[in-house]
Amino acid sequence: MAGFDRDLSIAGRVMVRTEKNEFVQKLVRIDKPILRIPTLAIHLDRQETFSFNKETQLFPIAGLVAAELNRTGEPTASLASPSTSGPDETSSESFAPLKTCRDRHHPYIVELLAKAAGVSATSIVDFELVLYDTQKACIGGLNDELIFSARLDNLGMSYCSTMGLINSVSSASALEKESSIRLISLFDHEEIGSETAQGADSNFLPAVLRRLSVIGPGGDSETAHEQTLATSFLVSADMAHSVHPNYANKYESDHKPEINKGTVIKINANARYATNSPGIVLIQEVARRRKVPLQLFVVRNDSSCGSTIGPMLAASLGARTLDLGNPQLSMHSIRETGGVDDVGHGVNLFESFFEHFSELEGKIYVD
Repeated sequence: MAGFDRDLSIAGRVMVRTEKNEFVQKLVRIDKPILRIPTLAIHLDRQETFSFNKETQLFPIAGLVAAELNRTGEPTASLASPSTSGPDETSSESFAPLKTCRDRHHPYIVELLAKAAGVSATSIVDFELVLYDTQKACIGGLNDELIFSARLDNLGMSYCSTMGLINSVSSASALEKESSIRLISLFDHEEIGSETAQGADSNFLPAVLRRLSVIGPGGDSETAHEQTLATSFLVSADMAHSVHPNYANKYESDHKPEINKGTVIKINANARYATNSPGIVLIQEVARRRKVPLQLFVVRNDSSCGSTIGPMLAASLGARTLDLGNPQLSMHSIRETGGVDDVGHGVNLFESFFEHFSELEGKIYVD
């Protein structure tokens, strides 16, 4: 959801030219509000449903011309138009295929990025930036039981899986009897289709698994990769929908997951989720070992259903897959709501999965 009337700033990647004429990336975040996308006052446009033009009505406001003049002392003309005194195109050293960043973007934005990156503004060659809400995540609710934060979907499950993996190997003897490889994979661009080099629909995970499959006994077999996938199990962990008390009729009557009541197993007959019965049996036994509560979610038959990277990876890998996630409200809003207890449930579930998968996997038989 667009960030109207929020205190926004910018973050991302800056490409910098070094003194050795090499190019390196710097990750930056301007840690103060510098932008805002104000809505039009309701008195001037009384819409029954809020709508806007993405091309013309999503421009953020960064400041006022008068304030900029006071800061720089420059005449209005120099602020209104980029520099036209380009490099001498007859010189191969000074020739620039593109205008400089200071010509293409507001110089003060470039200066802020340079300060955040710890470099000079003239050394910035290019950048990729996004807007973000500067309001920090916080604990809320009458009993501090809720989390109010941006991007819980899907930083929430990314955190739980990461901490579960770390905790599972905290003991020096944790891997002494382990026959499996414990691995998590965190992808980018899930919300725009995953068809990028960093997305789940890329060759990244299959390539990594193919290289790992040659480790250990049987690694020299021509079918080592396929054998590895056949004995592997993929947990597709993406946040789930909690029942919304104001819209309870939008949920199937027997499937209304609640915040802080445990991680949600997601099921869909049209394979929008990859969960099946053997997977449920496995994850239930994993949860039993750590006394982690679980919930089930099936969308209403008359409702559309979202999806995850689970079915996509299950199809490309041929590995057994299950979809699950912690329940939350306001998914895809700029400010989402989750449960404090569910973070612990998620971490414990992943830790138990990594610790007990090798033992439990051999006890579930499917013809």
